Amino acid sequence: MKKNTTPHQSQAFIPAGIDEPILLESNSSSKVETMHLNYPENAKIGYAIVGLGHLTLNQILPAMKECKKSKISALVSGSLEKLRKTGEMYDIPESAQYLYEEFEQISENKNIDAVFIVLPNSKHKEFTLRSAIAKKHVLCEKPMAINSQECQEMIDACKAAAVKLMIAYRIQYEPYNHYVRQEIEEHSIGTVKFIQTHNGQPSHQPEHWRYIKDLAGGGALFDIGIYCLNTMRFLLDSEPLEVYAHQYSNPLDPSFQEIEEMVNWQMKFPDDIIVQCSTSYQIHTSRKYEIYGDGGWMILDDAYSYEGQKLIISKPEENLLKKEIKISPVNQFTQEIDYFSECILNDTEPYTSGEVGLQDLMIMEAIYESAQTNEPISLSHRLPKSIKRGNKPEIKLQEK
Repeated sequence: MKKNTTPHQSQAFIPAGIDEPILLESNSSSKVETMHLNYPENAKIGYAIVGLGHLTLNQILPAMKECKKSKISALVSGSLEKLRKTGEMYDIPESAQYLYEEFEQISENKNIDAVFIVLPNSKHKEFTLRSAIAKKHVLCEKPMAINSQECQEMIDACKAAAVKLMIAYRIQYEPYNHYVRQEIEEHSIGTVKFIQTHNGQPSHQPEHWRYIKDLAGGGALFDIGIYCLNTMRFLLDSEPLEVYAHQYSNPLDPSFQEIEEMVNWQMKFPDDIIVQCSTSYQIHTSRKYEIYGDGGWMILDDAYSYEGQKLIISKPEENLLKKEIKISPVNQFTQEIDYFSECILNDTEPYTSGEVGLQDLMIMEAIYESAQTNEPISLSHRLPKSIKRGNKPEIKLQEK
């Protein structure tokens, strides 16, 4: 029997019509469809989706209808109204709808195998630890936590509870980025010498949790710059040896009183590869990387977007001056969720493990330190020599 609790106040707009979208943020306008899952249930991992914000409503829940090894078994929110409304849309019974203070009751629900934590960054540790106590596997949005100490606590808690922990780095389940990594591994453009990448967008929501340091952990770097960092680690299949950074916030903009507006940083990788990164909350939306080798180059536009990637490659020595590579797209969220389900079903370690998330936090802490001291920071004695992770996901690369 679920306990009677007083619901938290909701910041979302809850429409009267069942076919209207729930609006969490002012720019949230996508429609959430009613979904009926008709797949065989015995081969699917049941998820409790924790947090009914913009990302959950507009990306994660709709993506679940494409999953073949995963299903929605429960919803968790701070708002009873949002639970009832979303539950009605996705056919989730009230008995599987939990307020945050009722979360421990998920341990009694045998239909829940795992949780997907989609909350403000400061809540990731809390709900990971609570999930581990409930003996549920954890898929957690990035960044893993607000500091490396919290990451380690999350890893230790999941290990002690014998549950799996995976960080939702969706780019590593996207085919264009896998294609680029394969090209690098095969030296298709020769030896990689230099990479430049940026991820930026205009953002003016000073009351949003992302602008409150205690909730977000950091600004543009934590929110969108982490894509540049983690993707470069993935593409090069190695770890940076040194970082050197600069950060800036407009002192007259009230949005950036607690968090940074922009960060530029350079990373030195093994084999003398230099990677130049930048992230900003105050530029027109641009998500891109350029990889230059001694035998050609590759440029991926919309590299960090949910869709719309465009890859251009040049190999002058092969008389290929410029060619667009077209690959059949996939839903990144569906790919990563089903991959984690496979890890649970097969009892294997996730590729984007908790240790991978911890490494990002340790590097970002060094980036902030470098920006503060205006000195390069060596990582050789800060990062572990090896990272515990599973096999790389197999992503089908079907050129159009």
